[in-house]
Amino acid sequence: METQRIIEFPHKNMDKRPRKRPRLTWDMPPPLPPPKVLPAIYCAQEFANGGIPNYAHPNIFYRGLQSSPPRRADDKDGHYVFVIGENLTPRYRILSKMGEGTFGQVLECFDNEKQEVVAIKIVRSIHKYREAAMIEIGVLQRLARHDIGGTRCVQIRNWFDYRNHICIVSIYWYLQIAI
Repeated sequence: METQRIIEFPHKNMDKRPRKRPRLTWDMPPPLPPPKVLPAIYCAQEFANGGIPNYAHPNIFYRGLQSSPPRRADDKDGHYVFVIGENLTPRYRILSKMGEGTFGQVLECFDNEKQEVVAIKIVRSIHKYREAAMIEIGVLQRLARHDIGGTRCVQIRNWFDYRNHICIVSIYWYLQIAI
């Protein structure tokens, strides 16, 4: 018995999947005009999920003027790679590195919105450290609620997730006094 070679499928439409109907002009969204300036995303956690609609603030930051740095890969240990003088986000400009530890590194940054110097702890982008940082945020927030004068523990100002790193913003002057 000799093997036959099949050149064509027996049915021409056997392998074809049903096609979607072509889009009609009435069900297509209108084209968006090209934006002149795109508003940047705030780093605050309350803005992280798309922002607050109709939010009017005098110090809105724009891409191009105070943009975030280009995306870089983390180092082999999961630490965020940065350059002093660049913007961590449109809101925070990196002034110096304050220190480094097991969980991550602490940067001295300038808050463009509040016009003050803050310390930002950038946690390594490793799952167990991210989980520990979320627990730390909960503990610091609970301590802050019970610390009436705000003098007994580090005051957490804000926190946000930036490029897979949990960032905890603290008041800088408090860290200077504690050292």
